[in-house]
Amino acid sequence: MARTRSATASSGRSTFKTILQGIVYAAVLAVLALIVAVAVAVANLPSYSELTKRNDLGQMIRVRAANGQVLVALGPSFGHWLRYDQIPAEMRAAMISTEDRRFRSHIGVDPIGIGRALVSAVTRGKRVSATSTITQQLARNIFLTNNRSFTRKFKEAILALALERKFSKDQILELYLNRVYFGGGAYGIDAASGKFFGHGADHLSLGEAAIIAGLVKAPSNYSPTADVQAARSRSGVVLQTMVKNGFISADAAANADPASIRIQQTTNNNSVRYFTDWALPQLDQLIDQTQDPIDVWTTLDPGMQAVADKSIRANAPNGVQGALVSMDRDGAVRAMVGGKDYVDSIYNRATQATRQPGSAFKLFVYLSALESGMKPTDTIVDEPITIDGWTPRNSTRTNLGPVSLREAFSRSINTISAKIGAQVGFTTIADMARRFGITTPISTYPSMVLGSSEVRLIDMTRAFASVQNKGVAITPYAIRKVVTADGRILYQHDQMEQRVLVAPWVAAEMTDLLQSAVLSGTGRAAQIGRPVAGKTGTTSSNKDGWFIGFSSGLTTGVWMGRDDAKPIAGLQGGTAPARAFHDFMTVAVANRPVEQFDTQVPIPDWQLTPEEEMYGDTAIDANAMSPSLVDENGMPLENPPAQGVPQQQPMVRPDGTGDPTQQELDQAFPPQQQQQPQRPPPPQPNRDPSSPPPDATEPRTVSP
Repeated sequence: MARTRSATASSGRSTFKTILQGIVYAAVLAVLALIVAVAVAVANLPSYSELTKRNDLGQMIRVRAANGQVLVALGPSFGHWLRYDQIPAEMRAAMISTEDRRFRSHIGVDPIGIGRALVSAVTRGKRVSATSTITQQLARNIFLTNNRSFTRKFKEAILALALERKFSKDQILELYLNRVYFGGGAYGIDAASGKFFGHGADHLSLGEAAIIAGLVKAPSNYSPTADVQAARSRSGVVLQTMVKNGFISADAAANADPASIRIQQTTNNNSVRYFTDWALPQLDQLIDQTQDPIDVWTTLDPGMQAVADKSIRANAPNGVQGALVSMDRDGAVRAMVGGKDYVDSIYNRATQATRQPGSAFKLFVYLSALESGMKPTDTIVDEPITIDGWTPRNSTRTNLGPVSLREAFSRSINTISAKIGAQVGFTTIADMARRFGITTPISTYPSMVLGSSEVRLIDMTRAFASVQNKGVAITPYAIRKVVTADGRILYQHDQMEQRVLVAPWVAAEMTDLLQSAVLSGTGRAAQIGRPVAGKTGTTSSNKDGWFIGFSSGLTTGVWMGRDDAKPIAGLQGGTAPARAFHDFMTVAVANRPVEQFDTQVPIPDWQLTPEEEMYGDTAIDANAMSPSLVDENGMPLENPPAQGVPQQQPMVRPDGTGDPTQQELDQAFPPQQQQQPQRPPPPQPNRDPSSPPPDATEPRTVSP
């Protein structure tokens, strides 16, 4: 029995010894593996100079206005790299005290901190609290992600040990303070100091250093620009921690009053973000550079943008959204408002929303009519009409009988638009809209002439701008150039090859109609004391209101409505949208020269060629083919003005505002029985309308 007990004890000691030896061997192997892993990591770590470049943190993009003003800074903001001896001692002490008080003594990981965290977890039944040292945080920020897996923590520890082997404590702290994220896009203490206090980090005060040190734990929660009180409260905790750890005295902490520290106020770039959100994605098509910091110079005019934002806010009724786009004669977008408040809604109603344009779509109806051979002085009967079971009605619920094309457009008479659609073809009108840049689907049902197909505000504004440009296509653009920090140009905007959409005389007569709509039609509220051409648009039940027009080379479109498309009492294109256009354009073109519209387009040269060249031996009445000119309202001139005689100027009220008098209306709309001049033949089928017939010798031109 004794021998059995002895054998059992001996066997137990042998087993224990074997297990112990296994543990020792495993520990030795683990240590060896750790040493090898650290050695490999040290060998593969980048050099110190490479780690100071910070390219791995992302691309910094500064978006500039046309005048060079910084509109918004996106991506990481770095500031200057500060050497260890340039960093204030208060800043170094605040960070060590807050994040890693044994920084100077541990080997990259803190065994004491890990042990205390484990004991606390066991005794309190909670998960292990964060124990990352400054070196571990640096390793994670540079090489790893923020996931909480054990594998990531193990890699983090290996890299921290390697960093401690390769770099000194001062170098590690310098790297950390210049790379750590402090919120608001600011990486490093210099960027944070500039953002929050308006000065560099090389002369931070103790209180300011405490605020910055307090941000590392939760940048979004303690950011001074987001919550000043939370940032100051957190800085008080940092100061008390510094006292507890022996970095500063209690008197020094008391004198560093966080409440007295001035926080830099951020500029309000609310509506500008609609523009930058639209512009910046275009960089993917323009440049390949995705690492180096860049400056993006845009077309935006800060003054116009401020006025545009104010005009929408002031005129859009309560509960109603508004949008505005304004572009120059070359397509440069000078102002863009996508809604009343970007903070409340980032949805850009100027570029993303598709809404019915109402009568603003009649631009394409009348362009098709003019291109087909109709003229502003042609008479059409306003009467009830039914097309394929559809019976349009005028907004006044009345019919005027015979009216000129100009008056029909000015009064936005629906039955006339329907007649034009039936005559020229609804597909022709849809093709005209696509030709002028409408990118959304267009219906070819008869009701399409009244704007039943949904469109985007920027597309409609582009179409009107192309009319203003004498029928040559306008392509809106936002980015003028992209430049690197060292001045290297990555992209420069070049004007695209001109593409003629309609003949110059068609665009000129369309401008004449648009001018009449503002002078005496539905767009009178848009008058600004100088020539304006434009068109209103109102959808059924007053769900949408539009006004789009141009003056002095600037084309502006305004839309108003509810996002849920509910009716809005009193909303019409000629009310709030036209007033917003007026308020914006009055300021936007104030410093531009007054430009009269060029509506006196002569008969194309191809009609003036000798009759033998055009018709062979066919006899033509030479008097019937004599040149005829029209005045600024599209009305005929019986005798061409003699050379040197001043040209008649477009009709403008003496004070530039208000409704025209009856005498002015009589001049603009003479009796219909007055003899009208012969119209040039319409363009030949399947031929570019801007080019002459095959037998012409010169292209048609418009007087400069």
